[in-house]
Amino acid sequence: MISRILGFVRDILVAAVIGAGPISDAFFVAFRIPNMFRRLVAEGAFSAAFVPMFARQLEGKSEKEALDFASHALGFLTGFLFLFSALFMIFMPFLMQYLAPGFEPGGLRFELAVDYTRITFPYLACMAVVALLGGVLNAYYKFAAMSAAPILLNIILIGCLVYSLSGADTDAGLILSWGVAAAGVAQVLFLIVACRRAGVSLPLQRPRLTPKIRRLFKLMLPGLLGAGVLQINILVGTIIASLLATGSISYLYYADRVYQLPLGVIGIAMGTALLPLLSRQLRAGEEGPAAHTMNRAVELSMLFTLPAAAALMTISLPVISVLFQRGAFDAAASQTTAAALVAFASGLPAYVLTKVYAPGFFAREDTTTPVVIGILSMLLNVALSLLLIGSLNHVGIALATSLSAWANAAMLWFLLSRKGHYKADRRLFLRVAAMLLASAIMAAGLYLGEQYLAGWLSGSLTQRVLALGGLVVGGATLFFCAAFVLGAARIREVKSLLLRRKTT
Repeated sequence: MISRILGFVRDILVAAVIGAGPISDAFFVAFRIPNMFRRLVAEGAFSAAFVPMFARQLEGKSEKEALDFASHALGFLTGFLFLFSALFMIFMPFLMQYLAPGFEPGGLRFELAVDYTRITFPYLACMAVVALLGGVLNAYYKFAAMSAAPILLNIILIGCLVYSLSGADTDAGLILSWGVAAAGVAQVLFLIVACRRAGVSLPLQRPRLTPKIRRLFKLMLPGLLGAGVLQINILVGTIIASLLATGSISYLYYADRVYQLPLGVIGIAMGTALLPLLSRQLRAGEEGPAAHTMNRAVELSMLFTLPAAAALMTISLPVISVLFQRGAFDAAASQTTAAALVAFASGLPAYVLTKVYAPGFFAREDTTTPVVIGILSMLLNVALSLLLIGSLNHVGIALATSLSAWANAAMLWFLLSRKGHYKADRRLFLRVAAMLLASAIMAAGLYLGEQYLAGWLSGSLTQRVLALGGLVVGGATLFFCAAFVLGAARIREVKSLLLRRKTT
């Protein structure tokens, strides 16, 4: 939550400093490309394959063997990604023609994007180390350090933006790009210290192709798509958005940042905690408790995600205008970004469900099934994006991403159920139905509240902040009162589910 709040501060400053234009389009491409590969390779496919293997070795073998495996994996991963990053940086002008085909070679956006991406790309190799160290800590049920690491990225980028606002005659996009690279190094050092404090030592060993490493890479290859379908869909959206008018990439970026708050706090946190727990339960042959764990994970995640989606769709314009409308980001940009946010938010429950259902496969070391689903979802996303941009422009890209996310979640659920690995219980159906009704009541209240506070929402910045704060607090209060009255949740059970207990 701290990381996401600082991320909002960062994006508020980004909007004020570079707005929505050529520099922002170029920087967001430069920031998104290594970030996409990071989530796809380092956090996605690698974590999906590494964490279950490491957790099972901790459960069934010696700790020394498990840490030795992690050290060899670290050597392989860092070596491969440093080479990959070097080649990517060398051939960046050629690759940029395909990553952002709407950027005309030799044009301002193209040249800036090439320069910025060459600077930011080493961030990928740093994040690979962070992903492995964080995966090791997660297997020991220590989640705070890995979750807190992005705070350093936001602090460093906020510092870069404050420097740019100080009046210095500098290229803000260039300064931000160097800030991204520096943040990668800072996060690596932070996780190394966290591991040492936890009593975990992982010396970087010369890579050897042991049977365990072969198994790891065998699991990783299909996981490159299966674990990172959302990131691929976002990259596809960026590529297609580059074909639209200047600013389209920026509108999608700002909208993406807002709906990433509940996704990051709820979905990613839930998936991170769920994977090692399911791996250990299945290692111990506890199929029944594993299914119960998934049901309660779905229940808890929907309790927070459904109202978040309803709220973002109902008051998207006040949210965007309060967060970003200042400096280079004008009222017209708020309108277009808010429209994209509505489309993105409609898929928020699906994104979170994917984070909950995917560990059901990964914990069983099955990365093949999610890759098939990932390919189908990606193809659907491309087709829908191309179909919808003609009438909806950049909003069509956001809507296509949401629809493909729902398809992805539905297929994961269907195949988990068909394989006999998961069955939604009666309690889950009843409570989700109550959550939907409570969310509808909250959305109606927010709509009426927005009409009542219309004058304040179009007033000064202070008035807009106070009005939005009132809507958020009022909406949350209304939802949880309705949820507890309708039986969607019980306070004692929510507290129990949120506690970090191995037996819960």
